[in-house]
Parts: sequence; structure tokens; C-alpha cells
Amino acid sequence: MTEQIPEPIDLDARRARRDDTAQGSAERAGQMVTLSAAEVERMDTAYEVALDDDTDTDPGAGKVLTPVDKPGMPVAVAVGERLPIIPVHLRPENLRVTISRALARSGHVAAFHAVRSPWYGAKLSWFAGRGFTRLVRSQIQWWWVPNSFALEQKAADASELREWEKIHRQLKATRLWRGGVLAAQNLALAVSAPIAWNAAPAGLLAAAGAGAVAALAHYGRPAGQTLVGTAVVAPRYRKLNSDIVLRAYYAAGLGKPDKADQEIRFGSQMSRDARNTGSQVLVDLPYGKGWSDVAGAREKIASGLDVHVNQVFLSPDKTSSRRHTLFVADTDPLAVPVGRTDMLDCKPRSVWRPVKFGRDERDNPVNLSLLWASLLIGAQPRKGKTFAARLIALHAALDPYVKLIVVDGKNSPDWLKFKLVAHRIVFGTHPNPNDSDPIEHFRAILDEILAHIDRVNSILTTLPVDQCPEGKLTEELARDPRYPDLRVLMLVMEEFQVYFETEDQAVNKEFAAKLSRIQAVGPSAGVIIESCSQKPGGVGAGDVARLFNRYRDNHTNRFALRCGNRVVSEAVLGGDAYAEGFDASSLPVGDEYRGVGYLYGASDATPTVRTFLADHSDAEKILTAARGHRERLGTLTGEAAGEEIERATRDVLADVLTVMGSDNAAHWDTIAGRLAQDMPEQYEGTTAEAISAQARGLNVPSVNVKRDGATRKGAKADDIRAAINRRDNINGA
Repeated sequence: MTEQIPEPIDLDARRARRDDTAQGSAERAGQMVTLSAAEVERMDTAYEVALDDDTDTDPGAGKVLTPVDKPGMPVAVAVGERLPIIPVHLRPENLRVTISRALARSGHVAAFHAVRSPWYGAKLSWFAGRGFTRLVRSQIQWWWVPNSFALEQKAADASELREWEKIHRQLKATRLWRGGVLAAQNLALAVSAPIAWNAAPAGLLAAAGAGAVAALAHYGRPAGQTLVGTAVVAPRYRKLNSDIVLRAYYAAGLGKPDKADQEIRFGSQMSRDARNTGSQVLVDLPYGKGWSDVAGAREKIASGLDVHVNQVFLSPDKTSSRRHTLFVADTDPLAVPVGRTDMLDCKPRSVWRPVKFGRDERDNPVNLSLLWASLLIGAQPRKGKTFAARLIALHAALDPYVKLIVVDGKNSPDWLKFKLVAHRIVFGTHPNPNDSDPIEHFRAILDEILAHIDRVNSILTTLPVDQCPEGKLTEELARDPRYPDLRVLMLVMEEFQVYFETEDQAVNKEFAAKLSRIQAVGPSAGVIIESCSQKPGGVGAGDVARLFNRYRDNHTNRFALRCGNRVVSEAVLGGDAYAEGFDASSLPVGDEYRGVGYLYGASDATPTVRTFLADHSDAEKILTAARGHRERLGTLTGEAAGEEIERATRDVLADVLTVMGSDNAAHWDTIAGRLAQDMPEQYEGTTAEAISAQARGLNVPSVNVKRDGATRKGAKADDIRAAINRRDNINGA
């Protein structure tokens, strides 16, 4: 026996009586229409969809609409709905997975029974011996006619001698005849067995012997026991119907069944999902109720359905604020791991293509686009935050045309192997064996990124429209060897908050200002930012706190794994996410739920994602292959290529351009004030005249600038960029 399928559990088999005058809804010709009271009265049967294959009562159950036991309000069904010609699991895109799953199942069953075959042989012998004994005993009982004793005793008790003698004579005759039959049987066996043994082919004898043993084993098998074990057991799950769903919603306080304008309606028929992992239905709340009401009642709905809250998923519908999809999984889908990343094939990837991030609660693939976006990842320690961040970074590492910069604020072994490919890499905030001066190195990295952004923008403005449509970076330009400065740059920061909380407040302000500028202007220049933190709030004070919050809140995509409380969850996902019912502090706890989180902002939906796994050894394998790709193409740069990271004591042009921010022009005194405020370690006490003189010495003209109603001498951002380009060209030559 290879599979044991227990009966589904049927809750509330009897339909609750409803008001006969209540209005219902049905789906006709593909549109939802409301039935009048008269139409409802004319209907003598309501229908619901049987979700389970109850073949004991109806072989067609689960395939057709089945009537409920009491007439009442009709459940909306799709008129003329057609089943797919080719089942979902046999479609071309799913056939390979279906075949591999079937082969894996068959292999498991075969191995399971092969290991237990000696025990099966012992059980077969025991059952066959027991069957032979039972057969002999039953033949003896048949010959002896044991129930005749009761008849003789009854005649003796009644003192009916003639009746007793008649019964006794009949009994003797019966035993004589049956004894002859058994004697003939045994004589035939005694004669035919030796003849068959010597004359019949060995194969036929073996088949006959096996059949006899199997028959005897079946006859002697104890009640309730089987010869072979169960290799695969089908899970049991709730059998849902419209009554159970209505009970759950009414128990959650989302409607009132005794009021016609407060009833819960269905916008579709209840059905199984495409992967046959659960049940789903479109639910219409009463007028006045909306998404926020049902999102906050998820746990109550799960209680009304008598399932775990992890099995209940709600999705808003675009057609109406009071409409949503209810999906109830047969088992907890978040506890099922999705396996290792496909990047273990070590083939090159492209950041211009989405990264395969994981699977959602419906087992649909979740892909994440990286270009023109930034990603914030937040969670408690040991919930899978670093693994999720590293998965994204590994995808970028496999693209040999990406400059990868890694900043590990916690100085952990998780990112050490990225030295194989990283253009720049920093560990911690204090000197350590991995990094002799991390603060200065991080400062140099920020300056390099800002200079990279300016170079990219300067080059893009000079390119013709056919090469650079809409003035944006393209994949062709980013891979063109003629423009090495146009390569995509990815900045990955682990525990980025530590660089807002160093011991030097001036350094904190400098880092905060530069990171905010990079985030504001970087994505359009092909700079991808990935930031991870277990402390996404309450960082710094004054301007540092303001800039930290701005940096955190301006991430376009958010991924929150299990958080400690609602406040932390809101800091990662944003307040809008909580209002929509997404609270990362409510995610399940346990080792099986590591890597599970909400992905917010990447699409219209907010899936609960189970991320793919790439552990430390997997990362090393992938990074080794990534380095090989870069070496073959000659794209290995920075520290991975053996270059030392250094920073000049002052880069006036880059610093002036940094503090100008989004301004096209600024007065010299304004520039001097910003430099002294944002970079006091280098520009404290500087004057407008000093900065003007240094800039003019670097070929930046001093021009009249009209700002805030005043015209004074200053500089234009375009002139500074042009001076930087001239300097870089000269240095390159």
C-alpha cells in the first residue's frame, strides 16, 4: 500500500436556515447582478461548490456544483464556466515539474519499500502460516458440523427421542459425506502434487506457489493490518463551504446575517486554487465596510474557519474597496521551505533582469527588479535578514558588469567572501583585522559614489538620443567597453545605522548628508542601494536623525522579516503598510519560518515571501564563479583587482558638488557654509574667498549667481562637473 488518503473533515454539514426574503447575488453572463426577492423565492435550491473529492458519496463531487440540503439565498456562481481543456499540471510550462515530482514520489515509494522488504517477507510468511492453519481449522469445523450439537441438545431437553435419533442419523450421514469429500481432496493433492512438481515448468510452479502463499497470507492477515507500510500519507484538510465562510465573517463582526444591508455576499464561486493547495473565494463586505476592517480581523476569521491564522490570506481587489479575495491554505504554506537558489548553477546573471527572490504563500515565484530602485531589509537578529540581503548581492555579483560595493557595519564573516568580487568593501566602524581604517574607507567610498554619479550624468548628457533615449542609462551603454564609467554600481550596507551613530557627531552628519544625496540622485544614474538594519528607528539626533529617517523612508522597496514590535515593523514597511494590514511583528516565530517576510512596494500586491536559501558555502561557490566571469571579461576592478582604497585629504571639486546638492548654482558664501557644516574635519573655518580661490585654480569660473533675490559671485554645478571631467581625462591620459 503506497498511499493512505483519509476522509476530509466536513464542518457544519447542515446549512443554517436563512431569511427567505433576503436578497442574493449571482454572476450572469460574466457580470455580477443582484437578484430580487421574487427571484430568490422562485429558486428552490441554492448551490455551493464541493471542494473535496468525496467519492464515497458522489464520484463527481468536486467537479460539479452540488445542491445544499436546504433552499435559501443562492451563492453566486459563474454561469457557463468551463474547465481547462488541459489540466494545469499537464500544461507545457508545468509538465517538467509534474514529471519530476511524480518520479521523485515513485523513487521515494520504491526506496521506502525496498528497505523494508525483509520485514515484509517475514510478515508474509507469518500471515501465510496463519492462513494455512485457519484453512485447516475451517475444513475440520465444516466436516464436524459443530452447530448440530445444539439441535441434539434441544431434542434431548424436550425428551423427543425420535427427533434426537433423526438428527443424529442425519449428522452421521453428513459427516460421512463431508469426510469423503475431504479425503478425496487430500488424496488428489497427494497424487497431483508430486506429478506437478516433476512435470510442470519451474516458472509455472513458482507462480503457483507465490499465488498460493499470497492467498494464504491474505486469508490469514489479522484484521486491521496490512502487509506493506504507507510510504506517503495524504494530508487532511478542512472542507470549506459557504456556510463556514459566512460563520467566520459574522463571528468576526464584519456583518449581520439578520439585516439585509449587512449581509456578506460572494463575488465568485468557491473553488480550489490552480495548484490545488487551498480554497479561495471573492468576498463582498457590506456597504460601509472596507479593506481596513477585514485586514484587522484576519485572526478572528481564522478562528471562525477553525484553522491557523498562518493558513488565511487576504488580498484586496481593485474593483471595489469592500471586495477582497479570501484564500485558505490546506496546510501552513509558510512553514514549507522553497529550497536553495538557482544561482548555484553559477551562470552569469544580469541586474537588468529581476532576481528570483523566493515564493509567496500561493507558491507563485516572487521576482524583484533592482534597477531604478532601492531596497530596505529589516528584521530581528537571526530571522534571515542577512541571508535575504546576501541573495540580492549574489545576483549582482554574477553580473560581471556591476561594480559591487559592500559595507558590513557589524563586521561579520557573512560578507568576507565578497572580497573576491567587491570593487570596495568595508568592515565595521573601528580598526579590525579585516579593515585598518573603516571610517576613512567609508568616507572615500561615499565620495567615489558621488563622483561616479556626476560622471554618469555628465556622459549621458553628451550622448545622442539614439544611443541614450530619454537621457537614461541603458543595458547596452552599461556594457559598452567604450564607456567604463557607465557601469551599474550597487551599494550593499549591512547594519547601516552604525554609520549614523559613530563617536564623532561631525562624521555622522557627513555620512548622513552624503548617503541622503546618493539615495536621491543615485538610482537614476544606475546606482542600486540595498540597506539592512535590525534598528530602523531611533537613530541619531537633530539633523542626523532627520537625515536617517529620510534615507530610510525613501527606499522604494521594503522587505520586513519578523520584527520585535509594531513600531519597528512600521519603521521598515512604513505606516501605510500597517494601515493595509501588514505587520511584520505578527509573522510566525520558529526556525521553520526563517526567511519569511512581507515584500512591500515592489508590486501592487504585498506577498508573504519565503526566500530562497544560499548559505555560507553556497555563497562561496557562487562568488568564486563570479570572480571567474569577471576575470575572463576583464571587468574585475577595485580591491578585488588588488587596488588599494585611498582618499585625498581634500577633493574640493567633488566636495563642493556634494554640498550643492540639487542646486544648479550657489553663492560662494553658501558653499563655504555648507562645507564647514557637513565636512568640518576638512573645511572648518573656511571662507567664501578661500573656496572661490581654490575652485578658480581648478578651472571653475566665478560667475554672477542670482539666488533668493540677491546676485553675488558663485559657481554653477555644470561648470564644476566640466572641471572634474577635464581633470579625470588628463589623469587618465
